[in-house]
Amino acid sequence: MKKLTTSVLAVVLSSTFVVANAQQKNDTVKTQDIEGVVVTALGIKREKKSLGYASQEIKADVLSDGTTNTGNIASQLSGKIAGLQVNTTNNFAGSANLLIRGVKSLQGGNPLIVIDGSPVNNSSTYSTASNVDYGNALSDINQDDIASINVLKGAAASALYGERGLNGVIVITTKNGRGKEDGSWGVTLSSSVQGGQIDKSTFPEYQNQYGGGYGGSTGNLANDFYTGTGPGGLYYVNFPEDASWGPKFDPNLQVYAWDYFDPTSPNYKKATPWVAAKNGPIKFFDTPFSFSNSISLDKGTKGKNISLSFDNLQQNGLMPGSKINKNTFSTKINYDLTDKLHASVFSTLTLQNTKGRATTNYSDNFLTGFREWWQVNVDVLQQKRAYEQSGHQNISWNRNSAADGTAIFWNNPYFQALENQTTDRRTRSFSYASVTYDISKNFSLMGKVSLDNSYLYAENRLAVGSIAQSFGQSGNGTSSGYARTNIEQNEINYDLLANYKFDITDKINVSGVLGGNVRRNYYNSIYNSTEGGLVVPGLYALGNSKGATLAPSESEQTTESNSLFATASFDFYKIFYLDGTYRVDRSSTLPKGNNVYGYPSVTGSLILSELIKPSWLSFWKVRANYAEVGGTASAYLTANQYASAGLFGNVGLFGNQTSLPNADLQPQRSKEIEVGTEVRILRDRVTLDVAAYKTNTTNQIIPSLPISVGSGLTAASVNAGEIENRGIEVQLGLIPIKSQNFTWEINANWSKNENKVITLLHNGVSDVSNYLLNSFQGGVSLNATEGEAWGALIGQDYQYINGQPVISATTGRYLKSADKHVIGNTTPDWVGGVRNSFNYKGFSLSFLIDVRHGGDIFSTDMYYGLATGLYPETAANGVRENGIVWPGVNPNGQVNQTVTANPSGFGSLDGYYRMPAARFVYDGSFVKLREASIGWTLPKSLLAGTFLTDAKISLVGRNLWIIHKNLPYADPEAVVGGGIRTYGLSIGSLPTTRDFGVNVTVKF
Repeated sequence: MKKLTTSVLAVVLSSTFVVANAQQKNDTVKTQDIEGVVVTALGIKREKKSLGYASQEIKADVLSDGTTNTGNIASQLSGKIAGLQVNTTNNFAGSANLLIRGVKSLQGGNPLIVIDGSPVNNSSTYSTASNVDYGNALSDINQDDIASINVLKGAAASALYGERGLNGVIVITTKNGRGKEDGSWGVTLSSSVQGGQIDKSTFPEYQNQYGGGYGGSTGNLANDFYTGTGPGGLYYVNFPEDASWGPKFDPNLQVYAWDYFDPTSPNYKKATPWVAAKNGPIKFFDTPFSFSNSISLDKGTKGKNISLSFDNLQQNGLMPGSKINKNTFSTKINYDLTDKLHASVFSTLTLQNTKGRATTNYSDNFLTGFREWWQVNVDVLQQKRAYEQSGHQNISWNRNSAADGTAIFWNNPYFQALENQTTDRRTRSFSYASVTYDISKNFSLMGKVSLDNSYLYAENRLAVGSIAQSFGQSGNGTSSGYARTNIEQNEINYDLLANYKFDITDKINVSGVLGGNVRRNYYNSIYNSTEGGLVVPGLYALGNSKGATLAPSESEQTTESNSLFATASFDFYKIFYLDGTYRVDRSSTLPKGNNVYGYPSVTGSLILSELIKPSWLSFWKVRANYAEVGGTASAYLTANQYASAGLFGNVGLFGNQTSLPNADLQPQRSKEIEVGTEVRILRDRVTLDVAAYKTNTTNQIIPSLPISVGSGLTAASVNAGEIENRGIEVQLGLIPIKSQNFTWEINANWSKNENKVITLLHNGVSDVSNYLLNSFQGGVSLNATEGEAWGALIGQDYQYINGQPVISATTGRYLKSADKHVIGNTTPDWVGGVRNSFNYKGFSLSFLIDVRHGGDIFSTDMYYGLATGLYPETAANGVRENGIVWPGVNPNGQVNQTVTANPSGFGSLDGYYRMPAARFVYDGSFVKLREASIGWTLPKSLLAGTFLTDAKISLVGRNLWIIHKNLPYADPEAVVGGGIRTYGLSIGSLPTTRDFGVNVTVKF
């Protein structure tokens, strides 16, 4: 493979040399125009060649033209930016997690999102009460409003954001209005329709030899069908059991299945053959479709322009009944009030209604049933018929007994999806207004105010007739209920910036910014639920509670920060650039004396191509920088917090304090050094950008470090720990062919980040070398462990002799370790992507290969599903009768030759019952054909005489082919939700879909 790759690269480079030399006369490039202008921190425009740090810009067409509309622009950055890891989910309208240059904080963290210089919220909302992922806030941004995205990767690039720059910054620039040349309005209409098809490699394949039960196939039917016999002495199926480790199928054997008891079924009071179902769970899902229509109106020139846009997205998902209706309205106005006074206003409003989000994680997620606890003899379409014809009752395959038709473990999946349905409404608005006054040609003053506001109203339902489950505020078991959540968040920023630029000499100048920022954040949430069930079925309201409702769970937070900053950029002869920045923040979440702190940066870049000028060299720059950024604390970690515990008579009660506050809490700090180079040769036909960095983040803020319960408390807020990240990023651009009518471009990126938890807490009082981040089924946990990369998976391992797993010579089963060990790590070894683009006259073709190498995943689906007998490997080659000889050695060191004992017994062969957790840790690598598109821009000659000025039609696709993966029956990207939940766990996820679409855009 390596040899082939090298050969292909050599051919491409050789071709580029030849074609470039042949086209020298027609392909001239000025050095000063090579890199162009990009938008950096605080919305400051800079010549990219002057920057002493790594950044990468993505234009709007690269972001969205080659793919279907995902509804979340974060997911559309996959495979396009060196150093950026995008973790998406398959949750309907779910979260997409962004990570730049590795995890720097013990709590994880996403980069700061900035629109036209103003920060916006990108938090992920996840309900732990209902296990529902409500997505991250970046999905509210309309991709049609975006002109470009610039990713500021390192500390030097993000230093101007101080305490918010720890995890990097993604700078979004919105489009300005640009009408027709005659000054009239320009109108753009875009319409797309897309559909999805399940990628079967991401959903279980079921064995078809054995049916429901836990008793195995012993040959004694009375024991195998241990539920008993019905009329005529025929056996009842083991419908109360949720596994497929039961009797062997026999089409000549007649049995009574769950539908024998269903009066609406054609099999009512009838026996049916004992065979595998015709329609397995994959038939449960709907075909997802989405329709997007947008219109934009633009008018104006550089100093006076306006842009108006409206976008409507209607989408239904895989889950029956799941729907989204999203409307986005945007306005942007730039207006020169005078030659010196300039004003800009931008406002966007998103209204989204969502129905039918899937439950995630383990409990009450019926997708875990499909993947872990299922009977392969159950026909899912017969479950649909039973639900519909019974008047939407819970007619479940998993009934308690022949005499009791209530569900024991699992609801009818259609009842679960359509009756126990989640709904939510979200309103999001973001607006800013700025005024700039040019005091002189060297000095200007800008004032700006921005407001980011969001409101989420979410409802959860548990229909009468459901299986009793933990629900609502109390968490008590109930078979019906209603819960609602209201969350309001807003952020206001006030900015004052003074821009200056002076010529020190004819060849040396300095420019920069002096400014300040005042920020106010507000968060309010309220949660309440019924208790003891619903009085009136189908009436979902708090007032319909059987029992007295508890006092609402409320949270309100207000935080403030005030900042001053200054920058100075020196330009020496257009050859050497030297920049310095300094920012001072004052945070309300830290105690007095520790709440004022500063962050510096210094960068330098040298344009070697101005000193060395061979004919083949277009541009060459070397750069280096050092910077510090940081992070402040969450609200209210420095003082005691108490939660309401209701009333005792007329007296209000409050719960005990369980976490020790820290009145001496300090900000965390990250220090980074970076070097890099940018090279463009053969008249810009080959471009290379390489960066190497080392980041150390210290004084980590841990809001809930476990402490001895002997203290009377369970956790404490502390500063502790150091995390180191070392890495390298490479961007490569090639234009092998460029002629008058045909162009072939290759853009590749590759990045490797090595993460290590250097230390946690050792202070003479506490000795902490491991910090628990998340817990999974099977005794597996996600951890920050000293000496390991962040994201260590800890669980029970095999016993080993000389690196070989040990197997009992008596039972033929693996021996488990007595203690838990590190059995994997979620941090990938490297990520990358390659895009090929071809253009011939008005036709275009592009495709993107997205790669993640490494990063372990614990599969709860395989942990249980291999024990319950769902998957083909549990029935292949007669293993249930003959057993398996597992690879490894016996305790004496000899190669194992012992067949597993009692192979037909439940859990005897594989799965959670016998295997250590390490058995179910899989390499999360993947190679995907992430995007592909074919487009045709109609020639002007064809549009002559019509009202159209431009027209384009495209066929687009996304996730078309998982070329390689190691995780069986699931997508390695299909995780639970945003934040910490993004890492290391595959459990009950929706299958991935191959999405296809048609986009049409016309302008007039």
